[in-house]
Amino acid sequence: MANGKDLTRDGDGFDTDTLALLGGLALVVFGAGLIISNKTIRQFIGNVRPGDLIGAAIPDFDRYMKLRSM
Repeated sequence: MANGKDLTRDGDGFDTDTLALLGGLALVVFGAGLIISNKTIRQFIGNVRPGDLIGAAIPDFDRYMKLRSM
C-alpha cells in the first residue's frame, strides 16, 4: 500500500503484474529453447513416441486418483 491506496486497484499494480507475467513467460520460452537446443535431449525426444509417454503416465494417474479419493 502506498499512501493508503492498494496499488492493484489504482492501476499501477496491474502494470507490474502484467510485466511480471510476461517476463516469466519469456523465461519459460528461453529455458525451453536452451533445453531443446541440447543435442542429447533432441536425440532423446526424437526417439520417444507419444504412445509410450501415455502408457508410462497411466499408472501414475491412477495412483493420483486413488490418493485423491481418500
